[in-house]
Amino acid sequence: MARGDLLVALVKSGAGGDDLAFRRAAEALIAEENAKKHGVLASQLADALTRRRNPGSSVSPLTRPQESVGLLHETEPTRRLTDLVLPTSVRQSTADLIEEHHRRDLLRSHGVEPRHRILLEGPPGSGKTTLAEAIATEVAVPFLTVRYEGLIGSFLGETASRLDALFSAVRIRPCVLFFDEFDAVAKERGDTHETGEIKRVVSSLLLQVDRLPSHVIVVAATNHAELLDRAVWRRMQVRLSLPKASREGKIEWLRAWSARTGVEFGKSERTIADRLRDVSYAELEDFATDVQRRLILDGFDADPGAITERILKAWGNRAKPESSD
Repeated sequence: MARGDLLVALVKSGAGGDDLAFRRAAEALIAEENAKKHGVLASQLADALTRRRNPGSSVSPLTRPQESVGLLHETEPTRRLTDLVLPTSVRQSTADLIEEHHRRDLLRSHGVEPRHRILLEGPPGSGKTTLAEAIATEVAVPFLTVRYEGLIGSFLGETASRLDALFSAVRIRPCVLFFDEFDAVAKERGDTHETGEIKRVVSSLLLQVDRLPSHVIVVAATNHAELLDRAVWRRMQVRLSLPKASREGKIEWLRAWSARTGVEFGKSERTIADRLRDVSYAELEDFATDVQRRLILDGFDADPGAITERILKAWGNRAKPESSD
C-alpha cells in the first residue's frame, strides 16, 4: 500500500489545481513503488503521469530510461560512513542527513522534507566521491554519477535538452545523484568570458536541481569552490568542507583499512604516514591496495614488512607533476 500522506497530497494538489505539487506527490509515489520493486505498477503510474501532463506546465515530462542512456553511470554503493576518516563536524552533519532520510515519514507527518542538496568542497583526493557513495550506502539507494562526456554536447542547445532528459529520468527513483567537478557545469554566470548560452545552461541546471523531490539526494563536489555560481551556494542545504589528509588522519585511515581487510603492513602506520606525507586519502588507498596485491601474489610466506618497504620505495620514486612557473 502507498503511504497515506502521499495519497492525501496527491488528492489535495489535484483538487486544488496545483500542477507542480501534484507532480511532486505523484513522483514520490512512483519512487516509492520503484523502491519496493513494484516495477509494473511504477511504470503504469509513470505512463499515466506523462499522458496527464499539462501543456502549459513548465515542468519537464518524464523521460523513459533509454532516453538517459549515456548520461548516467549507475553503481551499487559499498562504502560505509564508518570506513571514512572525516572531521567530527562533517561526520555529524552527514549522520544527521542520513537520519533525516531514514525517518522521513516522521518529518513528512509534520509537513517537513529531509534535506537532499549537498555541496562537498575540498582538494583532490580528500574523499568527496567516497563520502557521496557512503551516503548512498547508508540510505540504501543506487549511486548515479553524471557523465559529462554524454551530457555536454557540441551545441549548447543539446546540453540543455540532455539536462532535461537526465533530471526527468531520476525524478521517479530514490537515488544519490552525484556531480563530480560541479564547477564544470555550474560556473559563475558573472564571468565575462562565458557566453550567454552557457549562462542559460547554468540557470536551467539550478532550476532543475530546485525542482528535484527529496528522494533524489543531489551531491555536488568541487575542487574549485571559488568558480561556482553564487546561486549554487544558496541552493545547497548542506555544505561540507573536506580538508587535505593530515598525518593523524592517514594513521587512522591505515589502521581502519588494515582492520577491515585483515592485511598487515609489517610496519607501523606512523612510519608509513611519515613516508607518504604528501599523498591524499585516495592515493593512500592506492598504496594500501598495492601492498595487498603484492602480498596475494607472493603467497603465504611473504614478508609484509619487506613488501611494504618495497612499495614505499616505489612510491618514493614515482614521477611527480612538474611545477609551473
